[in-house]
Amino acid sequence: MLLNYFLIAWRNMKKNRFHAILNIVGLAIGIAFTGMIMAHVWNELQVNKELKNADRQFVIRSRWKDPNMGFDLSTSGALPKALKEQYPSLVKNYYRWDGVTLTVHGDQKDFKESVQIGDSTFLNMFGFRVLAGNADNALSTPNSMIMTEPMAKKYFGTVNAIGRSVEIENMAGQRQPFMLTAVIRTPRDNAVTDLISNYRNGIILPESSISYFGRTIDNWTNMYIVGYIELQAGVRASQLYGPIKKLLKENTPANVYENLTPDVVNVRDNYLNQNNGLVRKMLFTLSAIGLFILLMALINFINISVSRAASRMKEIGMRKVLGGKKQQLVVQFLVESMITVCISTLLAFGCYLLSAPWFEQLVGKPLPALSDFPVYFITYLLLFVILTGLAAGLYPAFVLSALPSLSSLKGSLKSVKENILLRKSLVAFQFFTAVVVLIGAFIITKQIQLFFSKGIGYEKEFVISAQVPRDWSPAGVLKMQGIRKLLAESPVIKDVSLTYEIMDGNNGGSLNIFPLGGDATSAITTFQLSTDRHFATTFQVPMAAGEYLGKEGMPVDVHKIVINAKLAKALGYPDPADAVGKQVKFAELQDAYTIGGVTKDFHFQSMQLSITPMVILPVEVFNIYRYFAIKLKAGNMPDALEKVQQKWAQLMPGAPFEYKFMDESLSKMYKSEIQLKRTAYTATVLALVIVLLGVIGLVSLTIQKRTREMGIRKILGASVNSIIRLFIKDFMGIMIIASLLAIPVAYSLMRFWLSTYEYHIEISVMPIVIIIILLGLLTAIMIVLQTLKLAFANPVKSLNIE
Repeated sequence: MLLNYFLIAWRNMKKNRFHAILNIVGLAIGIAFTGMIMAHVWNELQVNKELKNADRQFVIRSRWKDPNMGFDLSTSGALPKALKEQYPSLVKNYYRWDGVTLTVHGDQKDFKESVQIGDSTFLNMFGFRVLAGNADNALSTPNSMIMTEPMAKKYFGTVNAIGRSVEIENMAGQRQPFMLTAVIRTPRDNAVTDLISNYRNGIILPESSISYFGRTIDNWTNMYIVGYIELQAGVRASQLYGPIKKLLKENTPANVYENLTPDVVNVRDNYLNQNNGLVRKMLFTLSAIGLFILLMALINFINISVSRAASRMKEIGMRKVLGGKKQQLVVQFLVESMITVCISTLLAFGCYLLSAPWFEQLVGKPLPALSDFPVYFITYLLLFVILTGLAAGLYPAFVLSALPSLSSLKGSLKSVKENILLRKSLVAFQFFTAVVVLIGAFIITKQIQLFFSKGIGYEKEFVISAQVPRDWSPAGVLKMQGIRKLLAESPVIKDVSLTYEIMDGNNGGSLNIFPLGGDATSAITTFQLSTDRHFATTFQVPMAAGEYLGKEGMPVDVHKIVINAKLAKALGYPDPADAVGKQVKFAELQDAYTIGGVTKDFHFQSMQLSITPMVILPVEVFNIYRYFAIKLKAGNMPDALEKVQQKWAQLMPGAPFEYKFMDESLSKMYKSEIQLKRTAYTATVLALVIVLLGVIGLVSLTIQKRTREMGIRKILGASVNSIIRLFIKDFMGIMIIASLLAIPVAYSLMRFWLSTYEYHIEISVMPIVIIIILLGLLTAIMIVLQTLKLAFANPVKSLNIE
């Protein structure tokens, strides 16, 4: 009997190939897209779970009253070690690291690398898999070095390179060999080597080497060290807050202790909670998009299945006359539904494998292979197939099996207890979702265009940045300024700036500023930038008053600074010109400084944040720098870059020329938003495909029902256009109602999303109206293509159809 159900189902699918293909393809699209999203979500939830004792490992983060006072991912350098030594009953182990970008010299290979200088507890605490070398003494000597697997292959071509060395250059331009003692394999996006996605650390050096780089870790006042602790079994994170506050109060300055709230975050949650929970929000958003697409596909499946009723009428009637029971018909239709779902699921698996590279580009992360999922996921897959089959087939099964025998044998659809309102409501829901997705995709696109527009307050076109060799001394700055001048003489270069920062949101720290003679306790926390006087011309930063660090050819006055208009206003100068010439002091520095110029406000950070007070000091104040920001002349970019590289190699032999355009730097800052835009585009295309498939299904059913009516209308003089308009009118009503319901929902959702940005676009009515009109035109075209055959049909033949 069961075999008979399958045979009949297969014959009906072959007989109605068009509808069967619509069913299978539509459902497969929904399952595949949702499956890829769910796989991505599951993969993201696995981040950091491979670390040893991850449930007891925590990152010590910092929440500052003023975010400009420090980084949220770091803490006091001495704190983790002190917790281990003074509270051994609570803390089992600790690890700290300081991140630096250094030039690494290999055998004919020189690159800038993100390097982690950390405690020798690195491997013991986190349990990374060691591919080569000895884990017990990997960081035991000052010149030892651990590399990740990709880094070892980059410099040595193999992981079996223990004992081989590279030279690493420090901030004074000196080189020292470091010997490879271990090669490790690290999980993706882990909270240790990949804590900051833009600075993945492939080289780990021992804490005992840190003096070579002119830095310190074991220092209470160094608030820029990443710290981890591993708790003893049974200890709760909440038990640490008292000891942490006690140690900070005893060992840090009052302005630190009073403005800092420590936060102990489990490594498994740290990834999801970074950047104000941006990853978690993205996962929720993607999951909602995937589920809506799947729901649209299911609705499409139901409508198309019901639209096939006319071709099954006589079959249903004959089976009932011959003794077939309603329950048997229900089973028959559910089996057909289950078969369709199974075929769609298998096709979705094929789409998963074929579309994985495309989806990985979409979300910027690798998708797990099918073999990566736990075995018990097969149970979830079977449940998904069964529930989807029931959800998609239950309604059409009961509708079709309810047909009276006599009416079925006549082939009449009038006897079907159709719930027209329900089916039209389902199509309306598809239109509703499509309109919401279309409006959302448009607004997301416009907001992202704002990130890269002239509204950012400076010119980014034709600007590249490249890190330079470091010698953080007065002589080193003087030498680099000489190189800057020679590089700027290139005919393809408009200007060059020696700077510690570029416009990517990563600044060199903060300073507390107050008027000379004023109250230091009311100092304003500011972003600190260190640049030369060419920074403003390179980035075309407009001045509101005064000069940017003096005129060309004049000696640099290290006591003359530049501030932005936001800081001028905070200091009590609404008119920027009034701030020029005024003297100020910094709580962290001895000397008084004179304001030499005020820039107009520009976006140094993400537009999610308001423009912060900013102070710009000459690089000669602290003798620090990292980049050449190079403004190229418009023209042949490949040729210009080649000439810059040649000049670079001539002026700084051995220094790698690794450049980035400013658009690339901004893309990293807005990586999540760009991924959301790509996902919204994809969801828009899929939503349109599915909603149009739904229109085809419902038009098909309506045509079958109204063929005789259309024949009568034509005999009575109805034109082809009037018949087509009749069908369009029915569906336009559904679309208009759905659109009217979708507009306030889309508006509310996008207003909420835009409210997370301090600077955002305004939602206007006209683009929304245009989107709905275009969707209406597309729908009308699909209806016209479906109804043309009926409109031109011979009315005599139409009248013969009951």
